[in-house]
Amino acid sequence: MIGIFNRSHYEDVLVPRVHGQINKSELRDRYRQINDFERNLVENGTVILKFMLHVSRDEQRSRLEERLLDQTKNWKFRVGDLDDRQHWEQFSKAYHGILKNTSTERAPWYIVPADDKDVRDWLVARTIADTLESLDLRYPTVDPAVKALVIE
Repeated sequence: MIGIFNRSHYEDVLVPRVHGQINKSELRDRYRQINDFERNLVENGTVILKFMLHVSRDEQRSRLEERLLDQTKNWKFRVGDLDDRQHWEQFSKAYHGILKNTSTERAPWYIVPADDKDVRDWLVARTIADTLESLDLRYPTVDPAVKALVIE
């Protein structure tokens, strides 16, 4: 099974840190909880791939403008994005903290340049494909006795 999560528990660190809604002790606890959770998953056979899609400030501006100008993308725009953009430096520091404190040997972060969507997609897809290949997965085999019952 493959599951994809967008932000998930990292959002509980990022936004509260930027908006001053979390103190250092709570921040350390959340980092620890994230690492404990991911360690538990890995110890029970889950492979974790974490991608930080890094978009430059200029590209972010272009994408926000496109959301306003292209009617088919208006649904993606929220006014809060403009407020958050004013906190670019704080978000950069918060992302750095997340990467530094939750990238582990068992669950490392992959930082992907994402201004060019084709390059972004290729890098993510290649990492996933390489990981799947390294797992040496096989189709399950059918018990010969069961197979004989069906083929008779």
